[in-house]
Order: sequence, then C-alpha cells, then structure tokens
Amino acid sequence: MTAGTALGGGPGPRRSPALRRALVAAVAGGVVLGGVLVLLPDRSRDSAPPALGPAGRAAAAVGAGAPAAMPDLTVLIGAREAHLRAHPGDDQSWAVLGSAYVERGLRTADSAYYPKAENALRTSLRTRPERNVAALTGLANLANARHDFRGARKWGEQAVRLAPRRWAAHAALLDAYRGLGDAKGVGRALAKVRKLRSGAAVRIRSGAVYRDRGWREDAAAALTDAAALAETPAERAACLYRVGELAWERGEPGDALRHYDAALAADPDLHPALAAKGRALASVGRTSDALRAYRAALARRPAPEYALELGELYESLKLRPAATAQYDLLRERVRQGGLGGVNDERVLGVFEAEHGDAGAAVRRLTAEFKRHASPENADALGWALHRSGESKAGLKHVESAVKKGPRSALFAYHRGEIERALGRYGAARRHLTEALRINPHFSPLRAPAAHAALKSLGDPPEGGPAQVYAPRGAPIPKLPRPTKPSRQSD
Repeated sequence: MTAGTALGGGPGPRRSPALRRALVAAVAGGVVLGGVLVLLPDRSRDSAPPALGPAGRAAAAVGAGAPAAMPDLTVLIGAREAHLRAHPGDDQSWAVLGSAYVERGLRTADSAYYPKAENALRTSLRTRPERNVAALTGLANLANARHDFRGARKWGEQAVRLAPRRWAAHAALLDAYRGLGDAKGVGRALAKVRKLRSGAAVRIRSGAVYRDRGWREDAAAALTDAAALAETPAERAACLYRVGELAWERGEPGDALRHYDAALAADPDLHPALAAKGRALASVGRTSDALRAYRAALARRPAPEYALELGELYESLKLRPAATAQYDLLRERVRQGGLGGVNDERVLGVFEAEHGDAGAAVRRLTAEFKRHASPENADALGWALHRSGESKAGLKHVESAVKKGPRSALFAYHRGEIERALGRYGAARRHLTEALRINPHFSPLRAPAAHAALKSLGDPPEGGPAQVYAPRGAPIPKLPRPTKPSRQSD
C-alpha cells in the first residue's frame, strides 16, 4: 500500500518548524490504559514538555508516558497524516502515526485502527530498517493492544537490544511480560524502567506490578503518588481509576465510587472508569444508575468484557432477554475485534464456561493458556475444566493462579467451588469464606452463589479432623523412624 493510499487526500497545511520538530520527535511505547509512550532521548529524567498546540500537547503527553486527551490525539493524527502526504519518506512520522492509531484504537475499542497502525509502523520499518527503535517499540505496543503478548515480547526485546537505555522500550516489554505471566521478566523490566525514569508513568506501572503480586498497600501508595505527580487531566484520571480498582478489589465499593467519579471528572472519555462505576453502583443497590453507567460505557467503547458484565447484571435481575442481548453483543464484538487482529479468546472462553459450551471453553482456554500463561488465564482454564466435568485438573490450574496471581475474590471462589465438588469440604468452606471476605460484592452472580454454597456446607463438625485431634485420653501415636536412603536410589 502506498503512502497516498494509506492516508488519502492531498497534502495538508504546513506546520511551524517548532511544532513539526516536536511531532517528529514523538515515538510511541508501552500501553497502560491507552497511554502511548514515546521514545525520546533522555536529556533529563523529568524534563517539562514544551507549551504547544493540541497536536504538540498530544506528542508531549505521550512523550512523558501519559495518556493524551482525545481531542488532542485527533489533531495529532490529522497533523501526521497531512505531513506524510507531503513527506512519505519520514520514518519517524510514520512511527508517530502508527502509535497514535494504536492509542486511538484502545480509547475507542475500534479495532479497525490496528491494521492502520500496523501498516504505518511497518512502513516506518521499511523506510529505515536499521536501528528503528521507534517502529519496533510501536509494534510491541500494537501487539500488547491486540493481546498478542508473545509478539509484544519479540518486538520489545529487539527494541531493548538496540536501545538499552530507552525506557519506553522496557515499558512495552514490561507490559508483554505481564501478559505472559513471566514474573521474572516483569521484575527485570520494572527495575530497568525505574532506573531509567521517574514520574507518574513509572509509578503507574509499579502499582500495576505490585497489585499483580498481591501487595495492595504498596500498589495503592504508588498509584496515589502517580496521581499527585500527574501533569495532565487524562494522566491523573488514569491513576485515580486504578486506585478505585484497588478499592473495589478489597471490597470497598464506596471508596471505589469516589475514585471513579474523580477520574471521570478529570477525563470524561475514560470509559473503563464508567464501566467500573456501573459495577460498583450495582453492588450498593443502585441498580438503575448502574445500568445507565454500563450503557454509557458500552456506547463509548463497546468492549466484550463490558457486555459480559452487563449481561450478568441483567441475569442477576432475572432479565434474561436483556442478558442474552448483551451476550450476543459480546460474541459480535469478539468477532469484529478478530478482524483487527485482537485476541479476545480469554473473554470468550470465560463466557462460554459460564453461559455457553464448557467444552468449547476448555479448547479455547487451553490454547490461550499455552500462548499466555498468566494467572488470569490459569484461573479461567481451571474453571472451564471444572465446568466441563474435569474438576481435579481444573483445581491444579486454579491453585496455580491463586499462588502466582493477585489476591482475588474470584480466584478464591473458583477454588472453593471446585473443592466442594471434590468433597474437600473444609478447604471449600475456607476458600469460599475467603472470597467473600476479600470482596463481598465481587460478582452479581457468583457472590450469591458463594453464600449459597457456604449455607449448603453448613458448620464444620466439632472436634476437628480425626487425624489431627485424637480422642481424649488416647495415647499419642509414635512416628516411625526415618529410613536411610539407599545408595542405589539415584
């Protein structure tokens, strides 16, 4: 595809030299809440961005590792398209445009931007095939956005080898390692990111990693610091949303709602905060408000995970036709995303395990777990195996997710229900109780199911297990002497 075909139209208006230099310098990096990081040479660790117009502000925001405001992002895309019609050999501008398309696709859930992003980034790479760190990092970010974390690791590692001191390449690689469930890789990448840069963008990533490790207090501190250091409303909104998510996960919907509202006040386009607000409103009984929030989130970004959450809320309200409509939307959004190269197999597998064909869910999630062995995928596969009648195999995966992943009410619930099915009633009571202790409102369908399961189990028998508590007055059994290992055992 030629540059003219890719961009369409004729050359646009000329830009000022200062703005042109600022735009050409901006190159994209990692993806966090749709933030596009830009590969600028590190003249200082925290240099202030120049005062520019909308396109320049977008370039400066992404250069600092912050989300760009949607209107500014639109202007940036238009400016780069116009510039490239006149200068199709500008590899840096192709990389900027490709990264801006990635950001646009993330913010709008329009996967049609991803093929455009890939074309722009590969055009940059063809124009300058040697040491084009900008294009390589942009391709890593594109793969992260498509949930192709293996591909993101490949491109990110190439970028890091070429430019080991470019922090944005390490940031993209960090996101890839998180998606792959590679804890050691995450640790190495986070150390590099923190060494090379400071500020809100680094603290956002630190908070995400701490959350994955179950260090909630550290995560909250890092994200609160990030919100205080944020230089733009969009960046501050991203931080506040994540603080709200931590509050939700620990079972504090009121605190979560305050943070979601603050995030939306800073950036009304932050659709994840709107969907999360719907979830929290439903948990405190404000059902009508919750439905409005979900519908508004879906109108802005019709993501399959939002459709799944809203469908389950409708199902909990006994509104089955409305739930079915959302489940149909989920399937359609997954199909449309696939046309843009987006991998939504986990979302579809989770849906099938709970509401559709459990056998199909096992097949999908087995393949996805082989590609990306994250704790979330391990838990999803374990639950699908249980739902398809393979509870013992499922328990192993869920136990792995609990061990390696965040402190999750859903993980604990899945573990408890599988243990109940296997007749391990003591462990089932413990883990179902833990799920409700972590977050009593974690799901409109599964939280009530956890209560019902605990009620069916009843109270544990008095006296404890016979193998632990011997009858009163009974002699304490002697343990056998350990035998020496055979010399030929090896």
